[in-house]
Amino acid sequence: MVKGRYGRKLTRLQKQFCEENGARHAAQAAAAQNPTAKRLRNVDSSHDLHAHTSIDVTNMGHPSVRTVYYPAPKVTPATPARTEADGSISETFNLETNFDAVDDAYVDFLAEQNTNAEPVKSKRDRTPGDDPQKLWARERDSFLKEFIRLEARGDAPWSHACHGLPDCANEPTVRCRDCEGLQLYCRSCIVSLHSAMPLHNVEIWTNTYFQRISLRDLGLCIQLGHPAGIQCDNPVHAFDFTVLDINGIHSVSLFFCNCATAKTRTIQILRSRWYPATSTDPRTAATFRLLDNFQMYTFESKGSAFEYWQTLSHLSDNTGTNPPKDRYEALLRMSRQYRHLLALKRAGRAHDVHGVLGTKPGELAVPCPACPQPGRNLPPGWDSAPPNDRWLFALFLGIDANFRMCRRNKSSEEVDPSLSTGWAYFVEESSFKGLLAEHAGQTQEKSSCASHNAVNLADSKNVRGLAATGIGTVVCARHNFKRPSAVRDLQKGEKYVNMDFLFFSTLTHSSDLAVFNISYDIACQWSKHLWTRMSRYPSTLHFSPGGKTITFLVPKFHLPAHIPACQTTFSFNLIKGMARTDGEAPERAWSNINPVATSTREMGPGSRRDTLDDHFSDWNWRKVCNFGPFLLQKLKEAIPQWDQHVLDLRDFEEAIPTESLTSWRQMVEEWEADRSKPNPFESAAVPITQASVRLELSQAEADQLKRGLDVSLHAEVSPSVLIAAGIDLEAQQRRLATDKAVVGMHSTDIQLSALQQRTNTLRRRLEHWAKIQTLYMPYVARLRETDDLGPGSEEEAVHNIKLWLPSAVLRLPMHCDTNLTRIEWQLRVAQAHEALHELHQNLRLKRHLTGFKRDWITGQRAHTRSRGIINTIQKKIDAAATKYNIAWSALEVLAEALLEVEWMNQFPKLEKDDIRGMTEAQAASESQTEGRRLVAISWIWKQSHGAGQEELSDAMRIEWCKARARASRWSEEVELLQEEMRRVSAFLEWQTDWWKDRTTPRTWLDEMENEGASAYAHRQAAVRQAMRAQCISIWSVVPGLVAFSSVISPT
Repeated sequence: MVKGRYGRKLTRLQKQFCEENGARHAAQAAAAQNPTAKRLRNVDSSHDLHAHTSIDVTNMGHPSVRTVYYPAPKVTPATPARTEADGSISETFNLETNFDAVDDAYVDFLAEQNTNAEPVKSKRDRTPGDDPQKLWARERDSFLKEFIRLEARGDAPWSHACHGLPDCANEPTVRCRDCEGLQLYCRSCIVSLHSAMPLHNVEIWTNTYFQRISLRDLGLCIQLGHPAGIQCDNPVHAFDFTVLDINGIHSVSLFFCNCATAKTRTIQILRSRWYPATSTDPRTAATFRLLDNFQMYTFESKGSAFEYWQTLSHLSDNTGTNPPKDRYEALLRMSRQYRHLLALKRAGRAHDVHGVLGTKPGELAVPCPACPQPGRNLPPGWDSAPPNDRWLFALFLGIDANFRMCRRNKSSEEVDPSLSTGWAYFVEESSFKGLLAEHAGQTQEKSSCASHNAVNLADSKNVRGLAATGIGTVVCARHNFKRPSAVRDLQKGEKYVNMDFLFFSTLTHSSDLAVFNISYDIACQWSKHLWTRMSRYPSTLHFSPGGKTITFLVPKFHLPAHIPACQTTFSFNLIKGMARTDGEAPERAWSNINPVATSTREMGPGSRRDTLDDHFSDWNWRKVCNFGPFLLQKLKEAIPQWDQHVLDLRDFEEAIPTESLTSWRQMVEEWEADRSKPNPFESAAVPITQASVRLELSQAEADQLKRGLDVSLHAEVSPSVLIAAGIDLEAQQRRLATDKAVVGMHSTDIQLSALQQRTNTLRRRLEHWAKIQTLYMPYVARLRETDDLGPGSEEEAVHNIKLWLPSAVLRLPMHCDTNLTRIEWQLRVAQAHEALHELHQNLRLKRHLTGFKRDWITGQRAHTRSRGIINTIQKKIDAAATKYNIAWSALEVLAEALLEVEWMNQFPKLEKDDIRGMTEAQAASESQTEGRRLVAISWIWKQSHGAGQEELSDAMRIEWCKARARASRWSEEVELLQEEMRRVSAFLEWQTDWWKDRTTPRTWLDEMENEGASAYAHRQAAVRQAMRAQCISIWSVVPGLVAFSSVISPT
């Protein structure tokens, strides 16, 4: 019997089933008593439908119900039919029934019916609405006729009445294209009705067709400075005024108020929700509606201002016969100013007594609500949290550069300065230029890791014709927010001085935090002398690392390009407290901003910075709005992974001796606390390779020569060189045979030519090697003559020619020189080690690629491509297995001659079932115990060192450490996501209170300005309050999800 929470769920489902089953039986009984309904039943009279419902718990622990209907024999009931007085089915059905006591014959009957029954699928009949395009195609003529009808006056010719004023008797000839409906008006009525809509497009009937005409030509005048409908006593006509709106470009007849109390012309225009193109004597304006629309257009499409201007021009005149006046430059200027003012307004600068000039660096940036911010979203006492909890309050930063965001050498800072001088994302320019001038002569130090172009080419990037080769940036690595004071233009490559300045500039906004995780694709080099370089920078950039935990890491995608030491020292996967952060956030953000590069590369320096600042704010704000579903989805993905990796770790540990497990756990915990301790993820064993053995043999021969002992029979080829070359030729034969086997009948001449050239080259090498071999092994010549298998034979395929190495000669059996036998033994041992190492690498890679394909690859083309890559890895696995088996067969013969008896403890025979990953269960011996897999680890992951089979190799320890790290990182991810949810809610609450504090009157503002400031603050507070309520609602399921998971994998 199922008990506990699952038992309650099952009971609830059983009760629901009983109620539904009772309703169904009642309906069937009513139908049986109704003769008409009985005749309509399309069922065999000898059978009735039997419902079988199974209730089970899925692998993830969720209850599921499945109901299947089967034809059952009709049996006359021995008891009277039930009535409502007898009670409902749910009352008489025992919900605590012991299902083990069900009649076996009944179970067998259901099993038999289940085997033969086909699932019934009810397919909905398709309707014409399922293919709306095809349905519309049949109606094209009617649509086209209506389009043509709209060119006429509609029903107006039969009404002959103006739809304007009630008593108007004038002839209706004008209609508005922007108003709803097709009513015709007279000239005077349409002007009167459009006094509050002066930017509508109208057209006049010419007795043959409708012709566009402006409201200005019809006599409409716009009066500013007074309420609507009130004429000014002292108006001033604005000469040739143009207004840009979303429906086109309009020439209007405009009058300014020139009364004694009149405001400036700029203020009069602004109070009409128009934005003037100039501050003095404006003759062009754009509606707020247009500027808002243009901003959204650029955010979503990344289109240029010229494209938008062309759209407005074509809306106004698409024939070229009456082109509008060119106001493109004015649009650029108005849009830039408008966006800058919106940023100041949204940052609350209008509510501050110091106004615009009091704006601080980075204040206009949209902050990340989920990142730790002391005083805003961190709990009390966060700074005194226990060491094991400090990682929860870490700031994750990602650094990167983008060389697509270049700028041509146009304009200058004097001609085109930025409006926000370091107030948003770009740093203040003048201070950095001074710093750059001081360090202009410094040469970038070369990389001691892999050959990183970001380091080695920092001083050599082509800058011809460019004022900026790209931009560098620092982002929030967890949520991909652009950080304040964290973007700047680059000169040449990623010079340290550029990235240092950005890093220390953005840290000034978070210097109160105690834990920092810094991700950079060249962190292994950049971090080496970071604090030394900081001491040479201005004091405003200084950051004290004392008492803080600062970890430098390399993004996961970039890490494989680093040397092995970096791959463990700077890995997100292996370091405690990183959760499932990958550090690739800057790379993902570039995809959003790269389309803007086409237009911004032609801008001046200030315009470009202001434009990119605006786009970065939109990027951040979209993420703020999406935090609710985003974090929930991340948590839903993390919880199953947490469960699975914890179970995998437990299964793995069951196959590891307790002593080894205790020792490894202590080692990894010491390294996590102090990374100067031995790294448990690095192998302490020195790998044995054929190259290292050849070096040892060469050194031994050199020592013999020093002592006057020369055993070589050839001036250039020593015994070790001969045997090593023979093993190399053997490997070349295998590769050639494999490549020939995959050549099809449709191979090209180029492919066949390349194979033939390889064959000829290998044959010549074999002939040359065989001649030298006869010096050391003269009896081999007789073997070749006897078998007629010499290298010169044209009948024998070159990859089948026997080499007659000592291991092959000893199989005959024949005597062979002991020195040559010992040399081959050493080389074959190294060959076996190499083969096992290749097996390890490729099995790990195959497991990773298979999991990646399962979790992330969608679509047939992508699946085919990934399957091809996995097949390539499988071929490498097969080749490594073949290599090991050849080495093992040779060792088996050589061991008998050399009296080696312990070698099979180190190199067991490789069977097909042995070739599997460390945590993969053998298919034939997989067992189940309480729903848990018992995994038998293949011997290829174990290695004896003379202390018995219980001692595990370094590979075993490293694999366990990685399995533990995976489980730990997913566990941290679940915990950190919950903390981030709490931080988002706390930040929105803080921001709500921050705006509410600005609802009070400001003494420096007049009455109407105070009302506007209060209204705006109330609106912003309400927005944050609604966003917080939405997040809380979305995240209401989180406690249940986490509690349910903790039953499976308690920490």
